[in-house]
Amino acid sequence: MTFHRLLAQAVVTDIEVAERWYATVFSGGPDARPMDGLLEWHLAGTFGVQVWLDPARAGRSAMVIEDSDLDAFAARLAAAGVDHDGPQLGGGARLLLLSDPDGNYVAVSGR
Repeated sequence: MTFHRLLAQAVVTDIEVAERWYATVFSGGPDARPMDGLLEWHLAGTFGVQVWLDPARAGRSAMVIEDSDLDAFAARLAAAGVDHDGPQLGGGARLLLLSDPDGNYVAVSGR
């Protein structure tokens, strides 16, 4: 067996609100809308993020993404109005801890 692609997921209550938040985090709108209630950001050739509309399960997702320049990423988000406490040390790496409007956990690791 060989795996070729990974899509992290966040489950949300309001797809329009989530789209605006994730578009700010990922510096642009979704790359695909495979079906109603599903948005995809293709962050690299073999990985990305899906945002699903499913109010019954919303707010219970978590993902970890690595960025090459965590300080610049944190500064860009702060300037765009995304609340966070700045990069923190944790688990042997630096992490920027984010929460989307539904409370889904997005941890961004980096240098």
